[in-house]
Amino acid sequence: MARQPLDRSAGTEDTHYAATAAGVSMVMAGSMTANVAAYLLAWLASRWLGPAGYGEFASLLAAQLVLAVPALALQTVVAREAVRGKSTEALRSLGYRCAAIVAVLAVVLTPAMAWLLDTGIVAAFSALVTAPMLVLLATEQGLLQGRGRFGALSAVLAGAGVMKVVPAVLVLAFGGAASGALVAGAAGTALLVAAVRILDRTAVPSAHQPVRIGVASVLAASQVQLALIALSSLDLLIVRVVLSEYDAGIYALGAVATKAAFWLPQAVGVVLYPKMANPAQSARAVRTALAVLVGIGATLVLGAAIAGPLVPVLVGDDYAPVASMLWAFALHGAVLAVLQCALLAAIASERTRVAVLAWIGLLVEGTVMLVWAETPGELIGTAVVIASVTAVAVATAAVRSADRASVSAS
Repeated sequence: MARQPLDRSAGTEDTHYAATAAGVSMVMAGSMTANVAAYLLAWLASRWLGPAGYGEFASLLAAQLVLAVPALALQTVVAREAVRGKSTEALRSLGYRCAAIVAVLAVVLTPAMAWLLDTGIVAAFSALVTAPMLVLLATEQGLLQGRGRFGALSAVLAGAGVMKVVPAVLVLAFGGAASGALVAGAAGTALLVAAVRILDRTAVPSAHQPVRIGVASVLAASQVQLALIALSSLDLLIVRVVLSEYDAGIYALGAVATKAAFWLPQAVGVVLYPKMANPAQSARAVRTALAVLVGIGATLVLGAAIAGPLVPVLVGDDYAPVASMLWAFALHGAVLAVLQCALLAAIASERTRVAVLAWIGLLVEGTVMLVWAETPGELIGTAVVIASVTAVAVATAAVRSADRASVSAS
């Protein structure tokens, strides 16, 4: 009897899925730790500050997230260039330059942010001062991500959440205001950056001729990330304009579910991103990531619908109106997670022009919210519909782009 050739493809396939699952599990553990810490802060702040005070606090956090966009973009660029063999020294140098630029922007933009959000100068600066720290931390996270060191990355993600939240909670517990809590969070983040930089002394020399990586690469990725962050934060910025202080606080609490559905599955994109940056693997990686995110999102929306009635029990009767809308907030976050994955694929392949679709969605959403939305329900309904249309358009473009890259690579 003729011997049958040994089929090694099944074993390779199993190894691929096992490695991906292990990476996702580790990164998800770190992300969940950070998210649990963030939700604890949101819960305690909502109880200690009340609807009006918490509305201001949530808006300041949203403003902080917008200025931290270069950090998100920098991590993706550093990870992509690490996959391509750039040196540790060159990538950290890029991080220092970006942090300096963001620090200047934080100072310059503080008065405008204070005016826009109707807060004091100190409160606005307290929110923005964390951004340069996040940029430096993003450099280290990108290095770990690009080299597939997902265990270490998980620990850094968890530490980032804890070190930002614990000092803020302590300030609030002793009767401090939103500005004091934000400053404490910035200090905790700075300590973590120093610790990670000291502990991780791994230096990987470039496999190629040393090439100085320009800030332009980060700017190209930043406009993609900015479109996403703006879409995920626009409602919290507009809510204080179109709704009363009470309704704004109600909406801000519901947005916690949006953040949960948005950030909890981010480990999928983090782990598959290095494969997205490899043309030979990009098509498969993009399709896998999108499919997994849709499944996770559906589960989270169902969970939010079931958990809705518990809202008054957990945070008080003042927030009872959120209960019936919690599933919609979760759906918003799930859709944004899919959109994030599609935009990450665009950065990985350096085809960032697809972000124009997200910018169009942002313009339409802002216009409709300002002209039409008058209640929390109308505001979240607008956000869900426009984010869904935008996500489908960008995901379709990302899949087609990945397919072309794979064909070219073969």
